[in-house]
Amino acid sequence: MHKILVTGGLGFIGSHTVVELQNEGYEVVIIDNLSNSSKDVLKGITKITGKTPLFVELDLKDKHLVQDFFKTHQDIKGVIHFAASKAVGESVGNPLLYYENNINTLVYVLQELNKLDTANFIFSSSCTVYGQADELPITENAPVKPAESPYGNTKQIGEEIIKDSCKVSQNLKAIALRYFNPIGAHESAHIGELPIGVPLNLVPFITQTAVGLREQLSVFGDDYPTTDGTCVRDYIHVVDLAKAHVIALKRLLDQKNESNFEVFNLGTGTGSSVLEAIKSFEKVSGEQLNYKIAPRREGDVVAAFADTEKANTVLGWKSELTLDDAMRSAWKWEKKIRNK
Repeated sequence: MHKILVTGGLGFIGSHTVVELQNEGYEVVIIDNLSNSSKDVLKGITKITGKTPLFVELDLKDKHLVQDFFKTHQDIKGVIHFAASKAVGESVGNPLLYYENNINTLVYVLQELNKLDTANFIFSSSCTVYGQADELPITENAPVKPAESPYGNTKQIGEEIIKDSCKVSQNLKAIALRYFNPIGAHESAHIGELPIGVPLNLVPFITQTAVGLREQLSVFGDDYPTTDGTCVRDYIHVVDLAKAHVIALKRLLDQKNESNFEVFNLGTGTGSSVLEAIKSFEKVSGEQLNYKIAPRREGDVVAAFADTEKANTVLGWKSELTLDDAMRSAWKWEKKIRNK
């Protein structure tokens, strides 16, 4: 079976994708610099799949190390590229860190792929490229607007770099997957989301509040033009998201792609408000959450959820797990890592 490189493969989405790749029989090599992950994740992957992927601790910002890696692994048939910094607030405060980490690393990997006979590349992108969309649900044809943050800008620039590279390369084929809001954990609770420090995403903050690690959850704004006044997002189970990467990769390997650069939205197609997410968690966990309504947070989009028709019909992928499923798995994972 093909050898696949997963950069950032010990992270939240990366680790779940490694599991799905191994379940499908692919040979997986992980590159991770452990800046936002833990080597212990390898144990979880092994427990689920019965196989330990090859792990190389490497910082992709070091061009020479990237070159050396590809010299050693010339039989790689595909790359799924997750390695990137992803905190919006941090990117505003330290933009150069984000441009170096998210852009340079992408360029160095693509330069090495260009030396291979065939190169199949899956890019971890984001719905942040759309900004505040004019119409909902958001299709792949929605305009890409000026980014709200340096993080969002790195995703836009990243897509442009890949698209430009595909135009002139005879061997590079790529798919950019624009995620909406990944949540949840593997049902086994062997892997899940491991935020370092105070969580920046809603669900780990919910579970950490419920387990007693955080005193209170803040809901930023209840005066938005939505059904209950709170922001609406498209929450997609991380396992569904991981499976989409395997399907996208297979599309390239089987040469089913219609062009050298394709884009797909990955979401459920349904928007859920912050309060609906909280109620879902309370229902499946039996816990009452301590939360308060706080002032609006700058930069928050009112509502964003995906039009998934292209992913459903062209890619042949559909989300299967529910918001309740995701909350249940996230809570199981939280309790396990806190030994509750």
